[in-house]
Amino acid sequence: MQVEKRKLRRTLAELEHIKGRHTELVSVYIPVGYDLNKIIQHLAQEQGTATNIKDARTRKNVIDSLEKAIRYLRTYKKTPEKGLAVFAGDASENESKIDIRVWGILPPEPIISRIYRCDQTFLIHPLHEMLEHREVFGLLVLDKREATLGLLRGTKITSVAHLTSGVPGKIRAGGQSAQRFDRLREGAAKEFYKRIAEVCNKQFLVIKTELKGILIGGPIPTKEEFFDGNYLNDELKRKVIGLKDLGDTDEAGLHDLVTRSQDVLAKELVIEEKKIMEEFFDMLAKHPEKTAYGKREVEKAIDLAAVATLLLSDSLPDDVVDDLGARAEAIGSVVKIISIDTREGIQLKDLGGCGAILRYAVS
Repeated sequence: MQVEKRKLRRTLAELEHIKGRHTELVSVYIPVGYDLNKIIQHLAQEQGTATNIKDARTRKNVIDSLEKAIRYLRTYKKTPEKGLAVFAGDASENESKIDIRVWGILPPEPIISRIYRCDQTFLIHPLHEMLEHREVFGLLVLDKREATLGLLRGTKITSVAHLTSGVPGKIRAGGQSAQRFDRLREGAAKEFYKRIAEVCNKQFLVIKTELKGILIGGPIPTKEEFFDGNYLNDELKRKVIGLKDLGDTDEAGLHDLVTRSQDVLAKELVIEEKKIMEEFFDMLAKHPEKTAYGKREVEKAIDLAAVATLLLSDSLPDDVVDDLGARAEAIGSVVKIISIDTREGIQLKDLGGCGAILRYAVS
């Protein structure tokens, strides 16, 4: 998947570079389960509409681009599992030449909305957003008045739930003793914490396999009371990676929570990478016969179907990553792209940019 995402980034960079003279670049997003025949019929109708375009070159480019897209779609019997994105248009940088090309992209995440657009640029931001969704973090900001839950995917923060409490204010009603009023507030706060936990369970447990961690923000001691109490599901409680002091507990508070958690998030985003590299170096020290490094040795291990995990430095040329990644995936290996942002990543780069943890010893 990492290799495929790297390829997608290159394709998107290529599409981003292409500019139409007028509104002539075609972008089509086909959602999961949508009937391809309906999309083809729609594009054929757009061809008819395009005959009304006054500028002759633009008219021809749009009609030809739509034809290319239709022909491409006809190569599919049905919509792929996660949907399909198709782009068609003149890719020539020479004003005197026309080069109508078509690109088909199988998205890394399901496409949920049908989109057709003809413009001076390709519509690629939905695919860019999918590339940012690798890490998912749960967000919770709360005090005794309200709570807001959200998700952080890449750089996108989304509010998913908002709750308000029935906890009385600090000023007690006339005639109530201070002790009785405090008991009422404490009881109402506990009930509110239970409601918050129920919503957390509903929102976060369904994505537990992709949930990297949970951040909780709020005033002292409210967030501590909630976290230390037996409110959160044990599985979610183990996912909590930070408690941050905050004042806002609405949607703005979610953004403040992320801003104040950059230290924690930075560590979490590289921790998986560091763990796999530590495993590789530990294996290299204790069982060198079950490791390989350097392009020649890694290729040999791939040819013997011995590679369990392939580690490729992000500093390697694209063609090397594509070739080794594809060959390793063909034998069922896990492929990891390792950044050079960590000490371990730099060490891999110095070892030739590629390493492997093997299924068995290779002489």
